[in-house]
Amino acid sequence: MLSYDCKIRVWYKHTDQMGICHHSNYICYYEAARSEWMRALGLPFSEVERRGIMMPILEVQSKYLRPARYDELLTVSIALKELPAARITFHYEIRNEQGDLLNTGMTQLGFIHSDTRRPCRCPEWFLALLQEKAE
Repeated sequence: MLSYDCKIRVWYKHTDQMGICHHSNYICYYEAARSEWMRALGLPFSEVERRGIMMPILEVQSKYLRPARYDELLTVSIALKELPAARITFHYEIRNEQGDLLNTGMTQLGFIHSDTRRPCRCPEWFLALLQEKAE
């Protein structure tokens, strides 16, 4: 299993009138963690796209357990529990500074060729990188 932790502060603009993080922001936090994780692997999404592959979102799940509040520093943990084939599934946990679990989630992305927008399997070079990092 591969994992990565990303720190994100809840900004004022992310909150509602009660000072609670709006539910729509959690999806953005997933994306931020995913992007930073890819960058930490040495393969930012910009490089994946330069190599002719795009990774559109196919499914999102998010379970809200406790609210995040204005100015809290959150840890978004992202995990890849299995190697991808035609799809890649990421799992998320979001915790506050006290370690309380606030949210769990999942995103599933597909692989498509940039030029044709047709589905494809996970490229071998991407799979090899994941296998190397998992060792």
